[in-house]
Amino acid sequence: MASAVHLACEPSTAPDNPGLADLRTRLAGTNINEKTLLATDYLNHFNELVMVLDLIPDMPDCLQDAREWVPKNYEEHFADSQFSDATLAIEAYAIAPPEYKVPFETTVERLNRYIPRFLDRIEDAIKTGNAGFLIHETATASQTLQRLMDVVSALINGEKPTMDQESVDALLDI
Repeated sequence: MASAVHLACEPSTAPDNPGLADLRTRLAGTNINEKTLLATDYLNHFNELVMVLDLIPDMPDCLQDAREWVPKNYEEHFADSQFSDATLAIEAYAIAPPEYKVPFETTVERLNRYIPRFLDRIEDAIKTGNAGFLIHETATASQTLQRLMDVVSALINGEKPTMDQESVDALLDI
């Protein structure tokens, strides 16, 4: 199983905008990264789905719950969340450095694009009645989503790894 990780972009050479120093000061003591201006709380949106996927082998009816999961972009997630610094997270995201924000958004888009495919494969596995096949499909979905979430987490925390399309395809056996 290939798992190429490479740097997504070079650090920004653009000067800080005037409000950035003030914003970074307000971020101190929050769960929003002062360097990337991104918050790991966003991953909770995907963690909910992964937890449901992990239940499906024992409770196939949970597939319906997984199908009801709806992708949310960063701003939507925080607008709907109980996160104490949600407004600040949205404000910071608007000016997040592109060297983190662009690969972050690209990886989130991959997550959102692959989820329906995984759900279709899991549904097909349920229809076969083969428990081993169902376990394999749910584990593959869960593990692949987790690997992509690890990339998102690294970006949020100031690292810049990303998975290239070939690596993602290898995970999915496409």
